[in-house]
Amino acid sequence: MAEQSPIEDFRQAVAATMRAMGHAPDMELAYTADKPGCFGDQARVPQPARALPAEQVAEVRGWADSFALKRLHHDPKVHAADQPDAGLARDIWNAVEQARFEALGANEMAGVARNLDRMTEQRLRTDPIVRARTADEVPLATAISLMVRERLTGAAVPRVAQQAVDMVRGAIEAQAGSHLDALAASMGDQAQFGQMMRHVLADLGLAADPEESSDETEQSDDGAEEEQPGEDNEENQEDDGGGNEQSTETRAEESSDAPEDAEQREVEMDTDEVSDAEMGDEGHEGMMPWRPNMPLSDLPPDFDYKPYLTKFDEVVGAADLCDDEELTRLRAYLDQQLIPLQSAVTKLANRLQRRLMAQQNRSWDFDQEEGLLDAARLVRIVTNPAHALSYKIERDTDFRDTVVTLLIDNSGSMRGRPISIAAICADILARTLERCAVKTEILGFTTRAWKGGQSREAWLAAGRPAKPGRLNDLRHIVYKQADAPWRRARKNLGLMMREGLLKENIDGEALLWAHERLLARPEDRRILMVISDGAPVDDSTLSVNSGNYLERHLRAVIKQIETRSPVELIAIGIGHDVTRYYARAVTIMDAEQLGGTIIESLAGLFDVDGGKGAGRGGGRGRRR
Repeated sequence: MAEQSPIEDFRQAVAATMRAMGHAPDMELAYTADKPGCFGDQARVPQPARALPAEQVAEVRGWADSFALKRLHHDPKVHAADQPDAGLARDIWNAVEQARFEALGANEMAGVARNLDRMTEQRLRTDPIVRARTADEVPLATAISLMVRERLTGAAVPRVAQQAVDMVRGAIEAQAGSHLDALAASMGDQAQFGQMMRHVLADLGLAADPEESSDETEQSDDGAEEEQPGEDNEENQEDDGGGNEQSTETRAEESSDAPEDAEQREVEMDTDEVSDAEMGDEGHEGMMPWRPNMPLSDLPPDFDYKPYLTKFDEVVGAADLCDDEELTRLRAYLDQQLIPLQSAVTKLANRLQRRLMAQQNRSWDFDQEEGLLDAARLVRIVTNPAHALSYKIERDTDFRDTVVTLLIDNSGSMRGRPISIAAICADILARTLERCAVKTEILGFTTRAWKGGQSREAWLAAGRPAKPGRLNDLRHIVYKQADAPWRRARKNLGLMMREGLLKENIDGEALLWAHERLLARPEDRRILMVISDGAPVDDSTLSVNSGNYLERHLRAVIKQIETRSPVELIAIGIGHDVTRYYARAVTIMDAEQLGGTIIESLAGLFDVDGGKGAGRGGGRGRRR
């Protein structure tokens, strides 16, 4: 037997160490050329070079150590219990919690400390903190987490971020220095640490004071009527300007000169560097970016969404982004992902086809004066020549006159397994629906650049005008047109496997684009199916607008389609529950769950009664 290669030995050693440190024998470690991340028991770390350079080795170990320490020292329920509402306060909360559990490991093991230092330094190189030129441009979540890390471990702020942290250090320590200093005493108790962080957020004006909140709660419990606590809390939130959804949106409407607003706008969604749903999921342009969960009632009627420029946006065919040879190679790679699921995929396609075909069985009107000759009634003419010939006419069905658009999130948050699952979904659905004579269009959406493209450059050249709106260049991809046969377009789905394609995502405008294409179709029944993780994130846009600018627009678009449009909207969430956005949605965590989930949900769409019941707009499920 050949000796095992050094890099394979290294991989096995890192995986074993991660499981041992995290007391998690079920954790799995994979290596990727994309961004590292962890979701559940699946962890991915950077792929080191074959020569195993020392710096890359330390970085890989740092990521694995971070995931292990989180598994060991982080309780998602405790974290979620006191978690602030969406916005800057939550970003800081998540980033500081990561600093806490990493500090526990760094203080216990010198080797872990070195690995985490290397990982942190490398992570910061893609953080907006390295581009900050003024205090207003410094992302507070990153800066505060580094200051907490400094207090908990004694490690200095990495050189790449030191200048930016120094810009805001004085102001932060003047407001919250005493409570920041007190964090070290409670770092081993997550609940107590969280309470102290509440004080820090209150000192910074991002949350209500915990002591005042507890006093108000006690007073309301001593004889107040049931409706009074809610009213009192609302008044206190307005007075305090604390870290609630109301205060987040209030800050979003303030002038760009306000410090809190500038700091909040500069926070990037991918700097949380946390790796599960409770902590905002995986950041660092990673698998599952932070997603707020604002109620629809928070959408103001005068919410104004706009792109700064549209001349750099593009709608492009998949074949135009990649030469034919590479597209063939990428499709072959996608087919390799399908190999372990081949039998399940075949069964799924057949089951779904049978289910849908059963709903379009032919229905006939008999004894007609014209149409197709009814052979079953010829016996009457043989026995009695006085009988006239009998004809039959096939009834039309809504099912046959249907078009389905699959809109696939092509953002960086879908890298790795999620985008493979999305591509597999599209492959199965398109093939099966074509067998059932249902036309299918496959679209994708992303941006042309990371953190702003030519639109941002034009904005900078114009002197950075306030509230510019969407500040990136859209890239909308057509993988398959509705009238194109699947055999000609199947290769295009391989493009999703291409390195560098998946960037940022502006879901609201993508939905409008797909919706407008559907409205132009002649079919009576139009269905829009979104395959996504549900999180609109574009760092360039969010750094100069309110933190929930894109998410609010997405909700407004969804509400408009679901309540006013003849298009039926459904979503498939990859790894995340997207019912927070879409009224009709299902969630799958892995390709193995495609079977029953998609069969029932998709087939239910084609039930005439179900389509009518679900449709809130006009023109759905029309029987002819």
